[in-house]
Amino acid sequence: MVHEGYLLFLIVALFAGILSGIPAMLAIAGVPLVTALFAGVTGHFDLGFLNFYPARVWGVMTNTLLMAVPLFVLMGVLLERSGLAERMLAVLSRMLGGSPRGIALSVLAFSTLIAASTGIIGATVVMLVLISLPSMLEAGIKPRVASGLICASGTLGQIIPPSILLVLLGDQIGNAYLEAQQKVGNFAITPVSVGDMFAGAMLPGLLLVMLYAGYIALVLRPTKSAPKPLREAVPLTEVLFTFLPPILLILAVLGSILAGVATTTEAAGLGAVGALFLAGYTSDGGRVGQWTIGAAALAALGFVALRLLDGGAGQAVIGALLAAALVGFGVIVAAARLIRSGVLKSGLIETIRISGMVFGIVIAASMLSLVFRGFGGDIAVEHLLKGMPGGTAGALAFALLTVFLLGFMLEAVEIIYIVVPLLGPPILATDISPVWFGVLMAMNLQTSFLTPPFGFALFYFRSVAPPEVTTRDIYLGIIPFVGLQILALGILIMIPELATWLPDLMFR
Repeated sequence: MVHEGYLLFLIVALFAGILSGIPAMLAIAGVPLVTALFAGVTGHFDLGFLNFYPARVWGVMTNTLLMAVPLFVLMGVLLERSGLAERMLAVLSRMLGGSPRGIALSVLAFSTLIAASTGIIGATVVMLVLISLPSMLEAGIKPRVASGLICASGTLGQIIPPSILLVLLGDQIGNAYLEAQQKVGNFAITPVSVGDMFAGAMLPGLLLVMLYAGYIALVLRPTKSAPKPLREAVPLTEVLFTFLPPILLILAVLGSILAGVATTTEAAGLGAVGALFLAGYTSDGGRVGQWTIGAAALAALGFVALRLLDGGAGQAVIGALLAAALVGFGVIVAAARLIRSGVLKSGLIETIRISGMVFGIVIAASMLSLVFRGFGGDIAVEHLLKGMPGGTAGALAFALLTVFLLGFMLEAVEIIYIVVPLLGPPILATDISPVWFGVLMAMNLQTSFLTPPFGFALFYFRSVAPPEVTTRDIYLGIIPFVGLQILALGILIMIPELATWLPDLMFR
């Protein structure tokens, strides 16, 4: 039975609780619980539904896929604290020259690369403001353009894999797709994995980067009177030692997932260990130690030889074991260095803080979903979407519009665990590709980090920006980039193959 009055009260009270300033986790779990208890006393809610909550929490905490979240967070935090990002941006700026367009494109290129390494918005935006904003303003770039570029570039880590957002979406989309297909009697389905989401988001993420680059090239066109920028000749060894280690780490993490060699959690562990290795060996005068390249190359050669010889040659086994031992020794030494410098301690504390926030929302959302279903909300949503004009297309448009509007008030993790379990099953019960739907959600959620009043990228930027960059500059500066995100979303809607072609090629 559907209790419309209680559902409406639950939704209104939930948003009031979140916007009141209390921790989101408490609002998401507390409001449904209080509503359920009150309705149970009046006979409008079966309190027996609450008996399922411990099992739901147990299911979250034993989900091996979600173990990848703290590992990816640790990977990002260590790389951010290693000092490698600052050197990458400095080398890029020297290579592209000191023109406004060159500096802006170097910031975008750096953000694209670091997005695949860290994916932590706060750290990336703050780093870009401190390192690149002064040089952008000195080069004559308007504060409005510089603010918009930094805020938009700093959020690329949410759409470019490996992304924590895609891990969480992959978990929820997979569950919703399984539930929806079983409900319509289809039990022979291909599960949706995080690897599917990573592969599906690759091309749309690069599309967004190209749209940003096109906008920069259009806005920052050089004038005839402008002096020709001088590009500095950067030694090849400096370029290699600056860019090769993070590129190898990204390829190792993504490649192991997309090639089917490792699960998402295993690849996240590889990324965390690799980031620990890099962070420990990037304190030598701004250059990554040669041990990094040597050990990684030896490990790669050893394991490649092992695979080529089909595991039958003792030399290949010995080579692989020696390479692994070398890497293990390097990690131990790197960890010791980071402990002495205090980087490892601060990195672990930040990892616990971010992961605790994510898991707190996940567990709280389980209570919300349970109570919502207890009031018949799943039936009401199904009827609502079926009654949308345009059929499946109308239902999809409604879901995307809902996510876009919620992005003005909620953060992405909250939206994922509130909206996907409610709106996902009715849509995924149709013939819509779950990977395409998931990437559409991810691209849509990208806007939530830039839209006021609660866009987190705007908060981080304002917290460290100089006084001459006004809040008005920041808000006006992100408008074109939000428009480009919506344009990319529209292109993805018209061309679903952008999200489905690569997963089908690799996994089907």
